[in-house]
Amino acid sequence: MVLSIALALMASFAWGQTTRQPLMNERQVPQQPQRQTTTSQTTSTTEATGTITDYTPGSAIVLKESSGPVSYRFGKTVTYATRSGRVLDENTVRTRIKVGVPVRVHYVGTGTDMMVDRVILDKD
Repeated sequence: MVLSIALALMASFAWGQTTRQPLMNERQVPQQPQRQTTTSQTTSTTEATGTITDYTPGSAIVLKESSGPVSYRFGKTVTYATRSGRVLDENTVRTRIKVGVPVRVHYVGTGTDMMVDRVILDKD
């Protein structure tokens, strides 16, 4: 008999609510258009001047600047030019870019990630 009463109580809870009752008033709320904000990275080219103290073609260059030696890595493409703007060919680069030559470099980045894209000889 106790078992019957317990089953009857449980059944009443299980079948007591057969329809879904909303918890609050449901209504259609118009969707606000979503804004997508993108942050663009601004890269600026910086220039440094110094004398070459170490040079590895296609890889890196070290300049003796007023603050001391600074290392730069080469980007995928590096343009070598004279102060007047004349672009140097590969043979001229081999003979004129060497330790002791004063140059100016254009680079992107900071710290250990300074990437050179242009080397300019101080002398034409």
